[in-house]
Amino acid sequence: MIEYEAQHGKPLSPVKLRAGSSSVPAHVLCPCCGAPHNYLYFNDGKKRSQILCKVCSQLFQIQRRFKTNRKSKLFCPHCGLALFRWKSQKEVTIHKCPNDNCPHRIQALAKLNKAELELIKKKSSQFKINYQYREYHYKPDELEHSSPDKPPVELARIHNSENVLGLILTFYVSFAVPARKTAQILRDVFCIKVSHQTVLNYAAGAAWYCHRFNLKHKGLIDDISAGDETYIKILGKHQYVFFFISANNLKITAYHVADNRGTQPAVIAMNEAIRTATGDQKITLVTDGNPSYPAGIHFINAQADDPVTIQHKKVIGLQNLDAESEEYRSFKQLVERLNRTYKYHVRPAAGFNSKNGAVSLTTLFVTNYNFLRHHMSLKYLPPVPLQELKALPTIQAKWTKILSLAA
Repeated sequence: MIEYEAQHGKPLSPVKLRAGSSSVPAHVLCPCCGAPHNYLYFNDGKKRSQILCKVCSQLFQIQRRFKTNRKSKLFCPHCGLALFRWKSQKEVTIHKCPNDNCPHRIQALAKLNKAELELIKKKSSQFKINYQYREYHYKPDELEHSSPDKPPVELARIHNSENVLGLILTFYVSFAVPARKTAQILRDVFCIKVSHQTVLNYAAGAAWYCHRFNLKHKGLIDDISAGDETYIKILGKHQYVFFFISANNLKITAYHVADNRGTQPAVIAMNEAIRTATGDQKITLVTDGNPSYPAGIHFINAQADDPVTIQHKKVIGLQNLDAESEEYRSFKQLVERLNRTYKYHVRPAAGFNSKNGAVSLTTLFVTNYNFLRHHMSLKYLPPVPLQELKALPTIQAKWTKILSLAA
């Protein structure tokens, strides 16, 4: 103000507010030149958060907006200011940091190229620059793992013997033979007359027991697990199967069938993948760039008692364009190979007529993969070797033993 008076020969007059305009609170001072409130005015209309100084022409945010609010429960981890509720939906509420000088915002802006900097001026909604926190409202019954339906007829009451049931599961699941061809093999080779619908019914009945067996005998998991989703067709529409596989023992730790690739099915799969982890274990999940995984991990960590329970590593694209992708590429390849193996086993089905059929075959595939399938990298042992199965010489005998243990 002294410079203005020396240059113009008169003192700088205070701000003259229009009728109905709000004045800046008396306690607010310009952080640049220290001008009092009567030389400041709001520069963003009804929002009343951005202030322009008449003396030095500097813009700044009103400090009272960033005061620590005792009622607020969420604060920005980068600048410590209270978050405000930005969007509310049925399953999630998004909270946003309002600070334009937040380190997170400054760092995000620095990563934009020239084209993006020009675009953000016209369509700022396309860029997530400010820090956001997503508060999910999932209920416990909404996070249940997919499981086969209980069969209407108990396997103990079927008209064929246990050996026939074991043979059906051996051909239909272990050797990935279609249901019609399985029935033909049993009829032409073993003189056992069964229809292809009987094969499907027996498989659906066995899957209900095998699902409980899979969850019970999964055992501990490794520190690093890889996850991904692959698509299948149910009633002609794409649906998705989420898999997680342990890095060292190569066992499937989670399998979930869903009609979308959103956050909710990702949370369900990851919850099951870490269910048997020990309390002091540091878990790392390796996935692709699907945004459902970091959002789901954020939700799981927020619900956990420990400050940090899961670390997330992303492998982006097919080329190692960043250090993280290069370091964890081998783990992502594990689950990609698992997806190919799964596709080989479900391809003969040529799609499914019901979700229960897809869940049933997926469950039986996991049982075969974890407990019966020999892996060359594990010295031709299954990922989860069971003492009860070692003495049995045939696969059909092992299938019947698994069903007896699960009953």
